[in-house]
Amino acid sequence: MTGVTAHFKMSEFNCKDGTAVPPEYEGNVVALCLALEQLRAELGEPVTIVSGYRTAEYNARVGGAVKSQHLTAKAADVRLPNWSPADVAACLESMIAAGVVPQGGIGIYAASDFVHYDIRLTRARWTG
Repeated sequence: MTGVTAHFKMSEFNCKDGTAVPPEYEGNVVALCLALEQLRAELGEPVTIVSGYRTAEYNARVGGAVKSQHLTAKAADVRLPNWSPADVAACLESMIAAGVVPQGGIGIYAASDFVHYDIRLTRARWTG
């Protein structure tokens, strides 16, 4: 599977250690991409995937949470060129409230230019 949606490829979600998204998690990437397509349409800009799927080893190396949604390819750290992380997070909040994208986790990290979004289907919010 290469093209997941009109603007996202499966390879964009591969672990940064070179590991491809395992086949059992490809459906999670599809669901995540559908939500990210909505974000792209709402903000009118391409969405860059900073981090998608992570192996347990890579997740530990980068200091990810033990139960990170990245481990099952349900999460992406995303960047939009002309939007601040706070603005992207606020947009995601509005889209969740409107039922446009699934409820999930939204995280903003100090001194970073990306936002974490995941499709865990339960509400989680954090800053760090």
